[in-house]
Amino acid sequence: MMSVTHTRGCLLDLPWEDILVPHILCHLPLQQLLSLQRVSKSFQSLIQLYLANMRCFDSSQIGPAIPRAAFVNLLKDNEVLQQLALQNCSDWLTDRELLPVIGQNHHLHQIQLKGCAQLSRHALVAISLSCPNLRQLSLAHCEWVDSLSLRSLADHCKALEAVDLTACRQLKDEAICYLVQKCSRLKSLSLAVNANVGDVAVEETAKCCPELEHLDLTGCLRVKNDSIRVLAEYCPKLRSLKVKHCHNVAESSLSVLRSRGVELDVEPPLQRALVLLQDVVGFAPFINLQI
Repeated sequence: MMSVTHTRGCLLDLPWEDILVPHILCHLPLQQLLSLQRVSKSFQSLIQLYLANMRCFDSSQIGPAIPRAAFVNLLKDNEVLQQLALQNCSDWLTDRELLPVIGQNHHLHQIQLKGCAQLSRHALVAISLSCPNLRQLSLAHCEWVDSLSLRSLADHCKALEAVDLTACRQLKDEAICYLVQKCSRLKSLSLAVNANVGDVAVEETAKCCPELEHLDLTGCLRVKNDSIRVLAEYCPKLRSLKVKHCHNVAESSLSVLRSRGVELDVEPPLQRALVLLQDVVGFAPFINLQI
């Protein structure tokens, strides 16, 4: 017992801000750190200091359902966050909890809000006004995102490199065009599962974002061959393109990208036909699927 007490005393005697916070506590899971608070008042003070200086917060390290009051308490003193991940927190996360965190953290460069359905357009406006250095933003399945809030983001966060707007169904071509015109450094963009997105948005993206590497157009039913050809012409750094369920996109426009080694999520027509044939007739050793 004496040995345990002595060890605890030595640990807390180490410099908190110079040693414990940056070099030791940062390697422990957040859930364990929160449990550590119950050891003593000294440990509680230490963990509070750590939380105030934490650079990255990921809600998945705690669990899907964080009590609202607990979330607010965890980040109430933090003004140095750089990464904030709150994906799939629709059961409890609203503007009331998020806006104070965003408002006091001006160094955020990565925010993940996938599936946070209870937020509103005010959350995106707050992000745009408070996070001028934002690089990555995921708003997948956030159907509250509208054209006005996206314009605010484009006006104030011009350093954006990756934006996920999957299933943001209020957005149309005009809003996407405004975004890419203002945020020409984009390297990754998802416009998937949005029937309102068509050739106009894709062509403007191609012409405004020469650094584009990844584009997801899955389920964008209005996208056609013409915009894919423009994409091939203006985006020499493109590495992957998703066009599954884009029924108006044919191999005639994809072949140029395929020949450049761009990763596509649809197979060439001949390859698809052979696979279907194999499914129908069973294994056929005379069919060479490497054609």
